[in-house]
Amino acid sequence: MTDLNLNNTIEHLFRNEYGKVVAVLLRKYGTSHIEKIEDAVQDTFLKAMQVWAFKAVPDNPTAWLYRVANNALIDMLRRQQKSSSLEESTPKKDQMGGSEEQVLLDDVISDSQLQLIFACCDPTLSKEHQIVLSLKLIGGFSNKELAEALLKKEEAVAKSFTRGKKRFRNEVQMLKIPVQMGLQSRLFVVLRVIYLLFTEGYAATSGSQVLKREICYEALRLALLLQKNKYCNHPNLDALIALICFHASRFDARLDENEELVTLEHQDRSKYNQELIRIGIQHLETSGTDNKLPSSYHLEAARSFYHCDAKSFQTTDWKSILYLYDMQLRQQYSPMLALNRVVSYAQVHGTKKALDELKLLEAKTDFGHTGLFYAIKADLLKELQDSRYKDILQKAIDLTENELIRKHLTKKMKP
Repeated sequence: MTDLNLNNTIEHLFRNEYGKVVAVLLRKYGTSHIEKIEDAVQDTFLKAMQVWAFKAVPDNPTAWLYRVANNALIDMLRRQQKSSSLEESTPKKDQMGGSEEQVLLDDVISDSQLQLIFACCDPTLSKEHQIVLSLKLIGGFSNKELAEALLKKEEAVAKSFTRGKKRFRNEVQMLKIPVQMGLQSRLFVVLRVIYLLFTEGYAATSGSQVLKREICYEALRLALLLQKNKYCNHPNLDALIALICFHASRFDARLDENEELVTLEHQDRSKYNQELIRIGIQHLETSGTDNKLPSSYHLEAARSFYHCDAKSFQTTDWKSILYLYDMQLRQQYSPMLALNRVVSYAQVHGTKKALDELKLLEAKTDFGHTGLFYAIKADLLKELQDSRYKDILQKAIDLTENELIRKHLTKKMKP
């Protein structure tokens, strides 16, 4: 296996398996050992890169990763002379099945992940700590990715994780699902975590891929898993599932045969997955809010549906999409949402008015380190045949860490 292929395999496995292994080990040994569990799992992935460079990737990499991490954790506990703690925290056979194979069954992994995500959303933790812990432990997010998702500095994210982890270790226990109540009180934060997990997969902030399908499908799997629990039935969950399905239906159209980015305007709509669109419509239709205001998930799902339903970019119902943006911004203002709104605003009111709108937005929000802001501004200037667009576009390129998006923006430098 070449170094590139190995790195891609490790990255894929890290995204898919990190949260699973952490969740199972936390379920097995308890939250008091969270730092040691993190260290053991991270060391295991480093070991995998070394071992698999000379040997083939095992047929069941999850089992290999779990076994090595579990053994490393036991060694850590023994070295620190905590055999009594180890004995107390190791489950009995009737709790975990008594064998590695049983531990790694899909339902055990799923239960462990749900337990972990609900535990991370314990009400004794602040909302910021809840989200940071969840995305770090379940999604394996880097500080950079979390900073982008939460619009915070990396240093702030790192401090938040350290503080949140300390409280998690000392005050939180893994939740028993579905026996223990209190799920509904944590549901909204859990949905937010799943949403952020999906959005990072749908528009990766860094790396060589613009789309990380395994993260997106993991988010969808967790959302569908929630729906099986009677305490989690809520209109917002149906709306979130619809949102994910509508966005995921366009996966095959977002990249061309050369694995290069294809913008919405030039996508082959025959590649849209009609089955996912059908499932999305079904969930959106059953997500009634009983005359209450629709959630942000409802509004974003509806916007995405209009894109899926349109026969072409030009015939898209941009007025309805803009209306949905405006409604969401009135409910809960977000600078990034306002920035994305400018694209549909241009389709409804024209490029010049959209540029004026962007200037108003720039006056009240610091987008100095946001590549998307400069990318949108460059597109508007180019449409107006303003030669300054190249300088603005270069700023977008310089601020973009995703290699595929940077390549796409660089192609736009050509007249």
